[in-house]
Amino acid sequence: MMNTKKPMSLTGRIIFGMIAGILTGFAIRILFGDEGFVNTYVVNGLFEVGGKIFIASLQMLVVPLVFVSLVCGTSSLKDLSTLGRMGGKTLAFYIITTCVAITLALTMGTLFQPGAGADLTAASSFQSAEAPSLGQVIIDMFPKNPINAMAEGKTLQIIVFAILFGIAISASGKPGERIAAIFQDLNEVIMKLVALLMNIAPYGVFFLMAKLFTGLGLGAIMNLAGYFLVLAGTLLLHGLVTYSVMLKTFTGLSPKLFLKKMEDAVMFAFSTASSNATIPVTMETAKYRMGVDNKIASFTVPLALP
Repeated sequence: MMNTKKPMSLTGRIIFGMIAGILTGFAIRILFGDEGFVNTYVVNGLFEVGGKIFIASLQMLVVPLVFVSLVCGTSSLKDLSTLGRMGGKTLAFYIITTCVAITLALTMGTLFQPGAGADLTAASSFQSAEAPSLGQVIIDMFPKNPINAMAEGKTLQIIVFAILFGIAISASGKPGERIAAIFQDLNEVIMKLVALLMNIAPYGVFFLMAKLFTGLGLGAIMNLAGYFLVLAGTLLLHGLVTYSVMLKTFTGLSPKLFLKKMEDAVMFAFSTASSNATIPVTMETAKYRMGVDNKIASFTVPLALP
């Protein structure tokens, strides 16, 4: 009899890795405590090295992915008025949803006051830097040296340079078409690299969770439980209500189907707690699972990073 069992999805494997990591962390803490060999070679060795390599591998993709994707998306928009309309709508959407998210966070924090009564005194004081003026923020968006901006991961400067470079390609006729074709091929290669790295995601998540929960005692977890529940509830409210209402209102599409197709990106963001690390997964999901046009996904997804 032929085996027709379907392989586990990426989301399922990430969840399995997350749960296995949590249980492993608890088991090591209970069975071995601060035992030297296990703590040195397993917790601070295998788990820490594996988790950091996984995060670094994903962050490695951010700069080339953002730059190449934005160049592809911008250069494919032959009409600059189209770029203006898309850019305006994208920025308006991000600003509105960010305002809603901030309002929800402040409201839930005021109502439930998570962490109240917990002793969270820091070992050292923190002095926040003075916020720059609006004019300085705008000036800092334009890179003096785009290569240096890429090396330092300055996302706004990379985005500005990529958009200007894409516009120049679009306006350059035949030479621009040849360069655009090279960037399209580069984009496909980078997305293939993303797909390859996704295969190790469950193992990376396992290492991260195992390292985290080996160092957390039950008391610390209980103190953070209220904060976690409020945070998770607020995120679910924003994700399931705000985005679902906007999706249904403006597109008429099924929020249920949308959330189903986005599950890999959602679980990845939850387990890594890094928007930079999640951007490759979001890009792949938008293009290949949701059928978003490459020029739309390549332009709009990286803009969410700042």
